[in-house]
Amino acid sequence: MRKTILFACGLYLSAQAFSQTTTSGPEDNKVTLPNGWSLTPAGRNFPLGDLPLNIAVSRSKKWMAVTNNGQSVQSIQLIDPVKEWVVDNVVVPKSWYGLHFSGDEKKLYVSGGNDNWILEYAIEDKKLVLKDSIILGKKWPNKISPAGLAIDDEQQKMYVVSKENNSLYIVDLKTKKAEQPFSLGGEAYSCLLSPNKKELYISCWGCDRVYVFDTEKKNVVAEIPVGDNPNELCLTRNGKYLYVANSNDNSVSVINVAERKVMEVLNAALYPGAPSGSTTNGLALSSNEKILYIANADNNCLSVFDVSVPNKGKSIGFVPTGWYPTNIKVIGRKIFVSNGKGFSSRSNPYGPNPFGNNQEVLHHKGDPNIPKNVQYIAGLFQGTMSIIDEPNEKQLAAYSRMVYENTPYNKSKEMTVTGEEGNPIPRKVGEQGPIKYVFYVIKENRTYDQVLGDVKEGNGDPKLTLFGEKITPNQHALVKEFVLLDNFYVDGEVSMDGHNWTTGAYATDYLEKNWVTSYGGRGGTYDGEGGREIANNKGGFIWDHCKRAGVSYRSYGEFTDGKKASISSLKGHFSTTYTGWNMNVKDTTRFYQWRKEFDSLLSVNAVPRFNTVRMGNDHTEGLRKGRPTPYAHVADNDLAVGLFVEYLSKSPIWKETAVFIIEDDAQNGADHVDAHRSTAYVAGGFVKRGFVDHTMYSTSSMLRTIELILGIPPMTQYDAAAEPMWRCFTGKANLGTFTARASQVDLMEKNTAMNEWQQRSEKFNLAKEDAVPDLEFNIVLWYGLKGDHVRFPGPKRAAFYKPIKKADDDDD
Repeated sequence: MRKTILFACGLYLSAQAFSQTTTSGPEDNKVTLPNGWSLTPAGRNFPLGDLPLNIAVSRSKKWMAVTNNGQSVQSIQLIDPVKEWVVDNVVVPKSWYGLHFSGDEKKLYVSGGNDNWILEYAIEDKKLVLKDSIILGKKWPNKISPAGLAIDDEQQKMYVVSKENNSLYIVDLKTKKAEQPFSLGGEAYSCLLSPNKKELYISCWGCDRVYVFDTEKKNVVAEIPVGDNPNELCLTRNGKYLYVANSNDNSVSVINVAERKVMEVLNAALYPGAPSGSTTNGLALSSNEKILYIANADNNCLSVFDVSVPNKGKSIGFVPTGWYPTNIKVIGRKIFVSNGKGFSSRSNPYGPNPFGNNQEVLHHKGDPNIPKNVQYIAGLFQGTMSIIDEPNEKQLAAYSRMVYENTPYNKSKEMTVTGEEGNPIPRKVGEQGPIKYVFYVIKENRTYDQVLGDVKEGNGDPKLTLFGEKITPNQHALVKEFVLLDNFYVDGEVSMDGHNWTTGAYATDYLEKNWVTSYGGRGGTYDGEGGREIANNKGGFIWDHCKRAGVSYRSYGEFTDGKKASISSLKGHFSTTYTGWNMNVKDTTRFYQWRKEFDSLLSVNAVPRFNTVRMGNDHTEGLRKGRPTPYAHVADNDLAVGLFVEYLSKSPIWKETAVFIIEDDAQNGADHVDAHRSTAYVAGGFVKRGFVDHTMYSTSSMLRTIELILGIPPMTQYDAAAEPMWRCFTGKANLGTFTARASQVDLMEKNTAMNEWQQRSEKFNLAKEDAVPDLEFNIVLWYGLKGDHVRFPGPKRAAFYKPIKKADDDDD
């Protein structure tokens, strides 16, 4: 097997030798994302729906279809690829990835997601008309969830693979009946038929293999090991070579079909040896099959390979796309790319919208002051289609230069970072600084404006503040006495991917493509926090990296329920007396649980160097009657945080300690800068006092700072690229202690009102984080706390978008 890698530095230098020649002027529309990466999308574009995952092209290439599988409205779009516009859009209750035209181009088959059927649409007068359904089984909670589809038109057979019961279904299209399913070894993603229809190739997303299924003998005749989390498949017209995208490996496996083995691995990342993070998940060959285009979802680009000579693939450049490209198709000399999250992150000053997601607050109906657009983060970023003319050598070099300029990651940053002489945050991995102990406190779901919007020194909007200084006196005291961070952004969108970002600086394509289903109320399970193997980061999470580096560690409630750990590296490294997620237990109770164990460890000089502590009651329970009010929950969380910092500040290890406090995501509120902006706090003996830091930081920035203190290398491209938080620290220790502020809210205060908001809260499932429909939860919090008469304030701006001023622009 030959492995092809990209010598990125040489390519970058060659790209600089050419000027930009694209007609769309992508550099004039540069957008910075909340993780510090930038977009300069090439080509033309038009809007799609929420999280487009797949593109299908009809046999004659007359039609194109897209399936939008996000949290808000799911839909199927019929597209004219010549005129480059959407000719029809139909809403579907549930769908996921599977999409295929019939050979006569009169029908379009669509995976019905957790409804566990395949929808059959007729194409009539440029419209999609639902005609029939093929039932595979009962609806969710029955676990099937059809994914990729393949059709043998001559035999009138459809092949369907699934990602919940890990099976292959064979459907007779004449009778619409499915045979007994064949079991696979893991979650399946896609499937493709060979040109002669005798073999079906299946990407086993969850078992790192490609299955070869004999369609005549009806059995699996080969299992070909490939990379980590294989998803998209692409087959040459002659059927000789099969390309497999491996999302967790930054790679594409090239399979010699006749020999049934991988003959070559193409490294799609921007640098050789880059850690995981490119999220390779889309493939297409040029019309002459000499060029392979690879979608790197998290790198926001296409990687371009010359594959004209078998077994000698050669990287020739990159093309900038929109945010999170998920699929590619080539028609003639046009490259079509579905950008899963569109072209920009956005502010959400209206926060949860009562009219969003087909929900209405009846007594607000008709109010012209209520916005009509969804502003819950999960449905905020609408997808786009980019159409890029195949670039020549000069254009590709210019595109490549843009991609590198958009990318803050490079190989040198893995071991050496920016900083200053004498700062306690080491600039090189492995250097020893004066800080020995790290305490990483993880909270739940708040935006910056919700909590700190009333702090005049920061960029806040007090009109959006729900839990201001009266409710959170300790967090306000922390930002006044230590560091105020008003430009901090979480990398995750919700808890299911947020906890993985918070502890691993990455969320796999499985998580990114599946949390939207369950959060949209369409079935599915909570698969984050180590709950499902396919969702786990390659190389594990920060505890795994501590273990490899010989750094002691312990978890209090994160990735553990106090009885068992969800990942193997935490076995024997978590507190069995600390309560994990449980809204019936106060965070102040958790503080005392932690304090008791901390004292025992301190007495024998056995405090671990790295400690994760979960305090998540700022999530709240809405307005459920008889349960603590949102104010009581948030105040309890605030007091627990204050007591925690105070106790550490009065301990003998304070001088050697750094405390980092973060929200796993920012989904449950409004923010006038960006829906990802959140609160973050830093405290410790070497942390600056009374300092305001406007530097743009992210979840990965905090992790990178922790890693540098502990002497461990970055886990992914995102903590490697992130700006460390060295500006928050000083070389001269201040051993002054922190004093917790008494709560100004009755922590025993219960919800007593009998109203619409209380009635909605009664229906919430709070047994697991984010089991609640969060858009509905946000509506309840806002109107329950602010009152029915208080509408959301108007928008200020869309964050990050910084258009370059042209010479002929006037001052306006």
